[in-house]
Amino acid sequence: MKKIAIITGASAGMGREAARELYLNSQKYKFGKIDEIWIIARRVDRLTSLKYDLELESEKITGVEFPRLVPIEANLSGRAGVSAVAALLNAEKMTNEKHGGFEISLLMNNAGFGTYGEFSETPLDKELDMIDINCVTLTGITGVAIPYMNKGCTILNVASLAAFLPLGNFAVYAATKSYVLSFSVALAAELKDKGIQVTAMCPGSVSTEFANVASNGARKEVKGGKSAVKTVRHALRSASRKKYIALWAPKWKVTAFFSRFVGRFLGARYTFLYNKRPYKK
Repeated sequence: MKKIAIITGASAGMGREAARELYLNSQKYKFGKIDEIWIIARRVDRLTSLKYDLELESEKITGVEFPRLVPIEANLSGRAGVSAVAALLNAEKMTNEKHGGFEISLLMNNAGFGTYGEFSETPLDKELDMIDINCVTLTGITGVAIPYMNKGCTILNVASLAAFLPLGNFAVYAATKSYVLSFSVALAAELKDKGIQVTAMCPGSVSTEFANVASNGARKEVKGGKSAVKTVRHALRSASRKKYIALWAPKWKVTAFFSRFVGRFLGARYTFLYNKRPYKK
């Protein structure tokens, strides 16, 4: 049976690092042998470049059988994005019917984005698009993937440290990631008896292009961003060790712990007043 790993939003940031880590070091994790890694994103040029770079790097390593990298161009937003992935999986099913079928050994729902600024002052269309990709897409892809998963398979959903408390100037993003965290933990409970692991990855600030997108170019880099490589490696280890929540940096763990003692309104009001996030109109 062919074993496939799927990573959405693989063209940059943590999705790109996850693809690299799984391709070069999948044997370090308890996901079993992975035959193919589907890397999915809108920017196919970046996916193609990633495939070329990784295959070039793998040529320098002997004695290791590497998975096949499959770049897939797709706009994953909303129900249309879910339908596109469902069609890909159905086509793969038909192709492999005579060869023992296939399973999704690992699904990493990484596709998503954030928007800085007061809700009333940021473009509504962008906020609604965020809900589509962060919540609808993640939920739908998970739903169409589960029928192809068996005991020992893993779902890794990228939530955020923002999931633990409502945040002013980050209202919709924090709400979407709170949804991802809640959904992931509940799904972990439901799938436990089937032997399917679900882990919510909850990073704080990570050095990616997130801030540039969220601020519409007003802030080029995340302030105090941690290593994307270390964050991804910790999340993959946590998922392979059957942890339900992956929190790497000590600062993130402390913040998540103490958030339970902060009133929701107080947390939102404080961050609105003192954690201003720029947005270029």
